[in-house]
Amino acid sequence: MSFDEDRLLRKLALHDRRIDKEVRQRVKRSEDFEVMEEVFDRSTMLLLYRLIVNWDLNTIEGCVSAGKEARVYYARGKSGTKYAVKIYLTATAEFRKGMLKYIEGDFRFRRIRRDTRHLIYTWAKKEFKNLKTFYEAGVRVPRPYRVLGNILVMEFVGYDGVPAPLIREVGVEPNTPEQAFNTILSYIRLGYQRAQLVHGDLSEYNVMNYDGELIIIDVSQAVPVTHHLAMELLYRDVRNICRWFERVYGLEADVERIVQEIVGGSA
Repeated sequence: MSFDEDRLLRKLALHDRRIDKEVRQRVKRSEDFEVMEEVFDRSTMLLLYRLIVNWDLNTIEGCVSAGKEARVYYARGKSGTKYAVKIYLTATAEFRKGMLKYIEGDFRFRRIRRDTRHLIYTWAKKEFKNLKTFYEAGVRVPRPYRVLGNILVMEFVGYDGVPAPLIREVGVEPNTPEQAFNTILSYIRLGYQRAQLVHGDLSEYNVMNYDGELIIIDVSQAVPVTHHLAMELLYRDVRNICRWFERVYGLEADVERIVQEIVGGSA
């Protein structure tokens, strides 16, 4: 559901102190004050307040991933559900430039406001849509729950506040590297043929190994197969995965053949 943030800000202006207190009580500070203020600015606090009051979000317990563009927090819901809360920060000029090439040409986002805040909101919405489309197509990604402004709430993949490791850190099950390789290729195939999306940045850096289950993460840049960059990105995804499995496990594969099978096959 879309919302008018300016209207929300005016409506809640008289309650700033209460909102500030309510949200901060639910955020367990694991960072220093400057980092806290950078992430939880006034606008983000108001959005978190909406998720706390009107939805299942209850406590945010600590940062589990920090990057230039966003931070991911481990959170719990009133229902007991464990969430990953991804909060996009104010974009740098470099990040804005990087965003645009994945948004422009995406038929799902035809009218793009170029100011920083709304561009970030569009980026968060894009990741939510990509997660939802992949998930419904059978690609194993974190289940998406909500997106509001610059806040994306999804399934937490890990062990009681500790995220599952990446395959670059722990590899795959020692007896099944070929099976793991084929599983990731099947995700790429399902993404292209059923979800009609190309991940666009797939590598050993964004595949989790959760007790042997492989899970694709970081899908914000994924583009429809009709996007002008789709084929270039598909080749890059397949090449990255093939290169890693060959380097680590000695598995050899024909990138060209795999891509052609994905593009020409049926799900």
